[in-house]
Amino acid sequence: MILGIVLGYLAISLAVGWRAGKGSSASSDGFVAGDRTLGTFVMYFITGATIFSAFAFLGQPAAVYTKGASAFALLGYGCLGFVPFYWLGPRAARVGRAYGYVTQGEMVAGRFQSPALAIVMALVAIVAFVPYLALQMQGAGIVLEAITDGDIGPNVGAALVYGVVLLYVWRSGVLGVGWTNALQGILMMVLAWILGLTVPELMHGGVDEMFDGLVQRDPKMLVPPGYTGTAEPGVVAPWTWSQYSSRLVVMMIGFSFWPHLFMKAFTARNGDVLRRTVVLYPTFLLFLVPIFLLGFAAIGMENPPASADGILPHLILNLDLSPVLVGLFCAGALAASMSSGDSILHAAASILVRDGGVRGLRLDLSPERERGAIRALLVVVALVSYLFAVGAFGEFHIVSLLVFAYGPVGQLAPVVIATLCWRRATRHGLLAGLAVGSATIVVCEVMNVELPVHTGLLALGLNAITLVLVSMCTGQREPARHERFIDTANQPTST
Repeated sequence: MILGIVLGYLAISLAVGWRAGKGSSASSDGFVAGDRTLGTFVMYFITGATIFSAFAFLGQPAAVYTKGASAFALLGYGCLGFVPFYWLGPRAARVGRAYGYVTQGEMVAGRFQSPALAIVMALVAIVAFVPYLALQMQGAGIVLEAITDGDIGPNVGAALVYGVVLLYVWRSGVLGVGWTNALQGILMMVLAWILGLTVPELMHGGVDEMFDGLVQRDPKMLVPPGYTGTAEPGVVAPWTWSQYSSRLVVMMIGFSFWPHLFMKAFTARNGDVLRRTVVLYPTFLLFLVPIFLLGFAAIGMENPPASADGILPHLILNLDLSPVLVGLFCAGALAASMSSGDSILHAAASILVRDGGVRGLRLDLSPERERGAIRALLVVVALVSYLFAVGAFGEFHIVSLLVFAYGPVGQLAPVVIATLCWRRATRHGLLAGLAVGSATIVVCEVMNVELPVHTGLLALGLNAITLVLVSMCTGQREPARHERFIDTANQPTST
């Protein structure tokens, strides 16, 4: 019955995603930006469900289980990270409509007339996207392996789930992503609260009793900044505040600048839709409260799983729960994975074609050929990410994959802010800043440099300083064009 419910959910998702593309234009605007028609309902779910993914439903309970209060960082960067979009989103939407932009890199390269910028931003995005998409695939594989008691291995499970995702994204583009995200977001919210209240009651007699027991067992699990462990609760030294807070800052800054999230500015009906979405966005984080409760409930459980990443499926499957509830939980966990994976997959292929091909390499593609190229690259990106997920390039934990991915994405923040807000910025400054920031991350990762703060924060600071200094020392081509661009972004309208 459990597997039947999960397969039914996959079939419904495929049907919703497949049908969503009906009525959209055959242009790249239709496939990538949904003809710029999305309203508040779909925008709320496409932005919320896009970010809170397998990391939230599977990685977050694992983080609570092993690191305790360290996991509260998600609430911090989730509430604050989207705030810049309140101002930047409508500005991007205005220049997108005026100049025909549908991706973040296309917008930046368009202002500075720089193919090199388009290629660099595409590369930065893909470096971040592949591990992030692999994370979603890992989560899906873990769920199917758990519910079938190993009969379906994690690699086969990931292939099955992401075969469904590939089909509806290939058919419907961003509209398929948007409407399936609405379905998946509602399912995630409802199931998180049902399970978050039911599991502590069954295991500990209630939420109050669960925390009373935890205070007796390991009170430091409840005190920020928590532990740094990745195997068993409380077995290694706590975080330092510099480690904790710098990781929070990096993830908060990178939040709004994820290319697949920022691209949604180009899909909105108008600027009011974007501002309304940002104001409502923190309500989406309410579903994380029961997710935290599930992680705390698992601490001290008998017969723990071999890997902390599998703590939630292990917990649910070892309790005396209704098969229907277990099946719905598994569907919710897959919804969390798919709601981010579909958006990342769609964005990665779109960026490779629009930024790398059309803007960077200056390929002259008709709308039909452009759409076909994006669809072909959907398959390529899915395959590469799948190889990453199954360990072809080494083993990674879900949380570590996400934290790594935020490093490169954070380097886009100074670039996008300067593009939309600073008249004096130059392409040389942007390229130099990106080069310095990205090189800092690569060197620190390759040489395994231990810093008291997150590597991405150091790289971000060097990026911003370099951007400003080089821009001040170099000139702009066609200053009037830059003036028109900023004036368009600044128009005080709701469009």
